[in-house]
Amino acid sequence: MPRPLRVAIVGAGPAGIYAADALLKSYAAAEPGVSVDLFERMPAPFGLIRYGVAPDHPRIKGIVTALHQVLDKPQIRLFGNVDYPRDISLDDLRAFYDAVIFSTGATADRALPIPGIGLDGSYGAADFVSWYDGHPDVPRTWPLEAEKVAVLGVGNVALDVARILAKTADELLPTEIPPNVHEGLKANRAREIHVFGRRGPAQAKFSPMELRELDHSPNIEVIVDPEDIDYDEGSIETRRGNKQADMVAKTLENWAIRDVGGRPHKLFLHFFESPTEILGEDGRVVGLRTERTALDGTGNVKGTGEFKDWDVTAVYRAVGYLSDALPKLPWDLESGTVPDEGGRVIAETGEHVRSTYVTGWIRRGPVGLIGHTKGDANETVASLLDDHANGRLHTPAAPEPEAVDAFLAEHGVRWTTWEGWYRLDAAERALGEPQGRERVKIVEREDMLRESGVRP
Repeated sequence: MPRPLRVAIVGAGPAGIYAADALLKSYAAAEPGVSVDLFERMPAPFGLIRYGVAPDHPRIKGIVTALHQVLDKPQIRLFGNVDYPRDISLDDLRAFYDAVIFSTGATADRALPIPGIGLDGSYGAADFVSWYDGHPDVPRTWPLEAEKVAVLGVGNVALDVARILAKTADELLPTEIPPNVHEGLKANRAREIHVFGRRGPAQAKFSPMELRELDHSPNIEVIVDPEDIDYDEGSIETRRGNKQADMVAKTLENWAIRDVGGRPHKLFLHFFESPTEILGEDGRVVGLRTERTALDGTGNVKGTGEFKDWDVTAVYRAVGYLSDALPKLPWDLESGTVPDEGGRVIAETGEHVRSTYVTGWIRRGPVGLIGHTKGDANETVASLLDDHANGRLHTPAAPEPEAVDAFLAEHGVRWTTWEGWYRLDAAERALGEPQGRERVKIVEREDMLRESGVRP
């Protein structure tokens, strides 16, 4: 009797869950069926939504509702608190599954090679995001002594960092932030936040809604210099061909022509300023040096040789995320991705690594919104199913689901389950209820494991 197609997915964030959903909606799910196991190094699922989206964005966190519907399906199992490759290797996975999909995302900061980047007071945005999102593997405190802060980058992560720094702790208290983050933000001394982009308004990577949300806080005065509103032929073409870019530019134009109000925290959006050096004294940040840039006609910019020093004592770089290399898989160091064709992992020889696939940011880099990974997952799953239909997948030695449980138990791995997520979810909601909050996030890994209940 034919057995179900067995697929392991490493990474239980949106990309991995979308891939599981695509598998269960495929022709193979009908006959002989599909069985999917998701492996996640955190005790809880949802990846970027839980640990990368700012706590004051409940609309985006609402995506979890749709992901729940996928993980509720009986053909899917969750193995949380299981780390690849420490707890289970690629060879181990191949023993249990017909195919393996990697969807591990990107959690590290991309490097910014300018002098002074290693000074005390120079931070990566990813580390700050992990702190305020209550990631269990980062320190519980964050230094927030700087009154004037620079944020480098003009994407949504830069906006998140700037907004969290500019808001008051009490503004964020109704969200899911844990007590240690609320206490840390109460000590925040930032009153001026300067966001820097090397190109112009038409090239900013903000989402229109995220940008407009900056102006909703009663404590944040958003300021744009009218001299930074400039377009060349390439910029105009961008606005004509990209509705979102046009909406962003219009919002920035409106802010540039209005009078500056009296809200206590000032958030400046600077364009045509390329960071060239973080200035330091005695090992600490004391300023930022930028070079003024000018459009070159194509939407790109060139340096003008005009430099300016900015009085800031902390710098956050938000110039992009970078994935960690995965053992046993080929790696493109420049892009921080696994080389692929249609989601099939490609070796240095140009051949497909049998039964091995990638989807999400580990495949194409940290670009686009969360929903964009759905199309990515569909393409990867289509490749996997094509290989399955044409007999190109390998045959695992132990395809029985219980073989995975036995392996993890034998190696002393404690893992959480989808049922355990429901228990953790209930515990977090119970913490929030007395304060009228939807939830209070539990931070410590051992506390998460205790509330979830672990196997074996």
